[in-house]
Amino acid sequence: MLTQLTVSNYAIAERVELQFNKGMTALTGETGAGKSIVLDALGLAMGGRADAGAVRHGAKRADITATFDVSDIPEAGQWLENHELDDDSDCILRRVISKDGRSRAYINGQPCPLAHLKDLGGLLMDIHSQHQHQSLLRKETHRKLLDEFAGVENLAADTHAAWKTWHQTRQRLTERQQNADETEAKLQLMRYQVEELDRLNLEDGEQEQLEQEQAQLSQADSVLHSSHQAALLCTEEETSAADMVRQALQQLEQLPVEVPALADTIQMLNEAQIQISEAGDNLRRFVDDYEADPERLAEVEERLSAIYQMARKHRITPEELPELHQRLSAELAELDGGAGSLEQLEAELEKQRAAFDQLASQLTEAREQAAVELDQRIAEELAQLSMPAMQFVTHLSRNAKDEPAPHGEQDIEFLVSANPGQPARPLAKVASGGELSRISLAIQVVVAQTSTTPTLVFDEVDVGIGGGTAEVVGRLLRTLGGNGQVLCVTHLPQVAAQCHQHLFVSKFTESDATFSKIETLDDQGRISEVARMLGGVDMTEHTIAHAQEMFSKGQATHH
Repeated sequence: MLTQLTVSNYAIAERVELQFNKGMTALTGETGAGKSIVLDALGLAMGGRADAGAVRHGAKRADITATFDVSDIPEAGQWLENHELDDDSDCILRRVISKDGRSRAYINGQPCPLAHLKDLGGLLMDIHSQHQHQSLLRKETHRKLLDEFAGVENLAADTHAAWKTWHQTRQRLTERQQNADETEAKLQLMRYQVEELDRLNLEDGEQEQLEQEQAQLSQADSVLHSSHQAALLCTEEETSAADMVRQALQQLEQLPVEVPALADTIQMLNEAQIQISEAGDNLRRFVDDYEADPERLAEVEERLSAIYQMARKHRITPEELPELHQRLSAELAELDGGAGSLEQLEAELEKQRAAFDQLASQLTEAREQAAVELDQRIAEELAQLSMPAMQFVTHLSRNAKDEPAPHGEQDIEFLVSANPGQPARPLAKVASGGELSRISLAIQVVVAQTSTTPTLVFDEVDVGIGGGTAEVVGRLLRTLGGNGQVLCVTHLPQVAAQCHQHLFVSKFTESDATFSKIETLDDQGRISEVARMLGGVDMTEHTIAHAQEMFSKGQATHH
């Protein structure tokens, strides 16, 4: 639940620190005092849209921090753990908005994307707007509310994902069918290209090897001549290397005395004589065995010519030909009998349709069962809201087209009948503004009772309601607060009198600047505020007595 909210330099609030408890908390105050500051600040902490106008005039930035106790919210705890942001049982969401409109988001002190605030915020708090009844005129809202009540949001998401997969495959199939001639021409060209590359059968590194061989074969005469000359210089000339080393050894061996310091040198010259002799023998054998091979040279040059020509044809380097061959072969297999072929796409589409049908069937069954209970529960709430004759119907009809749709097999629409005997019709054609507001409240209360979100916020959802009905609204919100935590902005004394905690919002001017102030009222302060809400500026003894009675009665409510 929400335990603390700190707001700095936001709108007309310079500094606000609020502590929250379980149960129902009411926010009241005169129009324009700044009641919306709390809810708007919470919305920003939940990842809502921000703009530079949110920053208090003269300040550099607005800073909003909301602290939640998530010890009893396993989904939020798991989310934090998965993102390595868990920190004991507290969760701190922070939003900093600069005067240029830029903002930064933090979770437990760590910078994070704004999307993370939205994801986590959705697990912690649900805000019901005073204008939410307007969304009741849209069918997509009806479907969302029914799925939320039925607890099948995950199943609905899986069904949508299955539809998306099926839809994408059908688009690919349709494109293939519509472009059959073009595809066939592409296939023929690709087959020809792959066949050419198959015949070339170029292996990795072959081109480099052939070029080295060509260089050797084309210089055969030079190699033979130079090798012959080297053999002569080693051993066969009068001044050969072997003869000169032999003479050097003779000079050292004829020294009149033994010189130990020259022993290693003599050893080296002996080894050199042996190595030069072996080198000369190797060169003679090489010269005797070496033959120029003009036929092999012609073969190598012809092979290289074919490689170069193929590379020029595809406008790539010869080194890229093996990769091109592999890629074209894979594309051809994909289009010609592979996963991209008409037959394969048709089989894939049929399989994906079966997967969608299975999920959609489960979703339909769950929706139909939930619709009956939802209608009954909303009828009970409408009766309490002085609309006993109003009949509420969740109408499920099969899609007009016998094919998968994004949200399942059915269209969902809320219908109402204002009077007995009249057929149920769409909300927009039957309900007035006041009736729509009460229907919206009934739906929100019912859906909220099955919600796993621990903190529920109602922003003036009681607009247009008064008298005994207002007292019922207060009881409904107090009941919800008994199961978790409810925050509500209200103008109705009948509602405010029943809350567990009362926050009073006011504003004042000082040094030509306007400030918003929010304080937690004690019992006497609550009675005075209820009296103000009842009687306005001039409060009589009768008004105060009425407020005392209303407060006492509201606090004794345990529904």
